[in-house]
Amino acid sequence: MQNFEFKNPTKILFGKNQLEKLNQEIPQNAKILILYGSSSAKESGVLDEIKTQLTEFNYSEFGGIEPNPTYENLMEIVDFVKENQFTFLLAVGGGSVIDGTKFIAAASCFEGETASDILVKQVPVTKALPLGTILTLSGTGTEMNGEAVISVQTEGSKIPFRSPAIYPKFSILDPTYTYSAPLNQVSNGIVDTFTHIMEQYLTYPVDAYVQDRFAESLLIILIEEGPKVLHTPTDYALRANLMWTSTMAINGIIGAGVPQDWSTHIIGHAITAAYKIDHGKTMGAILPAMLEVQKNEKREKLIQYAKRVWKIEKGSEDEMIALSIIKTKEFFDMMGVSTQLSTYGLDRSIIPTVIHSLEPLTDLGITLGERGTLTLDKVAQVLELAL
Repeated sequence: MQNFEFKNPTKILFGKNQLEKLNQEIPQNAKILILYGSSSAKESGVLDEIKTQLTEFNYSEFGGIEPNPTYENLMEIVDFVKENQFTFLLAVGGGSVIDGTKFIAAASCFEGETASDILVKQVPVTKALPLGTILTLSGTGTEMNGEAVISVQTEGSKIPFRSPAIYPKFSILDPTYTYSAPLNQVSNGIVDTFTHIMEQYLTYPVDAYVQDRFAESLLIILIEEGPKVLHTPTDYALRANLMWTSTMAINGIIGAGVPQDWSTHIIGHAITAAYKIDHGKTMGAILPAMLEVQKNEKREKLIQYAKRVWKIEKGSEDEMIALSIIKTKEFFDMMGVSTQLSTYGLDRSIIPTVIHSLEPLTDLGITLGERGTLTLDKVAQVLELAL
């Protein structure tokens, strides 16, 4: 196991009616800005419940954070935050709203020349407004980590940034708030969660027995319980376990002390930025293709994955690897997420566009692959196979 440091300061309030504790988690003198996305926060009644809990606070609201929020639009909210001197941000929604809120929190305190430097120059974030989250769509895991991904229109790409300063102070996870989410978004979230786990688990062995077994158990939960939620979307036990799996997938625990490979996400982000394909859908196509192209790099862990997660015991090692990739694709198909980008009208013409958008990442010190050896030529092979 590799050396590591681990700290996660986010307080989780999990389960039914936890929103009733909201007013205990925010400083009494806070000036709050409630941030949300579409009208669903209002229509579901969650926004009204929040306001009921904040009657003794000074608060305002700002709706309309779009899916895959852009730097350009978020900066308008940053100006609003500064003008009105808000001291606490409350994100109500899924990954896009929470990631957008994290950037707003950081940009509102940024003292450099331009807040875009947080993204395009990866200038470290040392200060941010405190924020809390109320999760209404699980999948990204952003409710319990110090990371976010923001689209930059001028760069034509989605760029990640991270900082201890943007960990939520608390996150309220009530599985009942996810009941009204469209099933395609639920499927996307499960595939995204699956990919988060795989990019920390399926690299190469470093004798991290705890992390491996933990990751494998999370994958098995998704495989066993994921398809069920499409038939019984208001089953509380299913929703609760899937929500918690999503959070545990990327809060730092299974990634501590192990090599990681976030190339699937980086390529998927590039496709989403250029072609507006749902993030979870890009994961469904890119991950199996990545496993195939990188099967020699990932050989030992692919065999372990085949045996422990898919219970494949027969055949040669090559046959076991091949079958594990097939079963991964079958699982995504069962979740209603296609494993071919051509399903969304994409063709080989996307390859040079995506490759071009990835080239600036090297200037930011971002490498691809668990050993940093995934070349852009290999990325082209992944894209070809994913079509």
